[in-house]
Amino acid sequence: MAFLIPSHASRPSDDPIFALNGEARARAQAGESIVNATVGAMLDDAGKLAVLPSVAQALREVPAEVGAGYAPISGPPAFLRGVIGDLLGTRPEAAQAVAVATPGGSGALRLALCNLIEPGQSLLTTSLYWGPYKTLADESDRELATFRMFDEQGRLDVVDFEAKLAELVEKEGRALVFLNSPCHNPTGYSFDDAEWDAVAAAVGRVAERGPVSILLDVAYARYAARDLTHAIDRVIHLAPKALILFAWSASKSFTEYGLRVGALVAVVPDAVERKQIESAFSYSCRGTWSNCNAAGMAAITRILEDSALRAQVDGERAELKAVLDRRVARWNELGGKAGLRYPRYDGGFFTTVFCDDAAGAAAKLRAEGLFVVPQSGALRVALCSVAERDIGRLVEGIARHTR
Repeated sequence: MAFLIPSHASRPSDDPIFALNGEARARAQAGESIVNATVGAMLDDAGKLAVLPSVAQALREVPAEVGAGYAPISGPPAFLRGVIGDLLGTRPEAAQAVAVATPGGSGALRLALCNLIEPGQSLLTTSLYWGPYKTLADESDRELATFRMFDEQGRLDVVDFEAKLAELVEKEGRALVFLNSPCHNPTGYSFDDAEWDAVAAAVGRVAERGPVSILLDVAYARYAARDLTHAIDRVIHLAPKALILFAWSASKSFTEYGLRVGALVAVVPDAVERKQIESAFSYSCRGTWSNCNAAGMAAITRILEDSALRAQVDGERAELKAVLDRRVARWNELGGKAGLRYPRYDGGFFTTVFCDDAAGAAAKLRAEGLFVVPQSGALRVALCSVAERDIGRLVEGIARHTR
């Protein structure tokens, strides 16, 4: 007798990235020399999870009754104001923004999927993408469509983006796009100003034919070579034509992955529509997870509101970013010499090496104690979890198995 519905009967039991990480950790604990470049969390050079001390202290200082109580369904107003300010600063669009709290950035993505396209319709994103985009779409009975991420010059293929976006609007009457930049997962690629301008121009043209929602997944933005404001400045003017959204997360920015504190922010110039969107998002929160981590939101709110504490956290994060930047520089130095094929990479947790047989190369590397994540035509390398001293070994192994 089968109790599961047929479409759910053959689902995998574990996320493949977490499964690889589990194997790497088990082998390291057994005494093997392991380089684990799988998990998307910042580790120090001793292999310990890097935590911002001031954030941890702020969490410890949350009153017990605050942490134990229910948070509002949409999130505490002060938290939502803080997130909007963190993204939009003093821009006039901040007054046109609405936000709801979500369990991490993943919750924000889920809310967007379930409210902005219908079941059976397709989310559009880059051909190289974070695997859970597909999982989130599948779980919410939506499809996933892609456009070619890179053209022949190794730049963002905006021509194919516009073509695929226009096709979706023509076929389905609307479109939702996830753009993960700066510090794209899995490639590490950050769009430059010209690419953002071209994306905005394409969206502006297609949005004349039907509703287009553009979600910027900015989970890794605090580790980019350039501040997020450069990207926002290039797209925010689209707000009267298209719906501009942000998936905001405290996981990477504040090194608190387990708190599951995030938010979905939408810029909606029309006041009536803004209220409708806010209500729809809040209703989905209640019907999915009800409410989010009260203690986590209280601590993050305090950091966002207290200028002195925020400056302290920013300083601690800058030190952590400097560690990551040295790894990126070392990777670029050695990877270039070794002839690895990978996109422009100037900051962030990940990069991706192109290869024809990714699964085969990853298996050979794993046998040597080098763990990376195989994807279609590429290997994702999480430098966030690799000590600088191990990058040479990692590059040498990848070079041998991807030639």
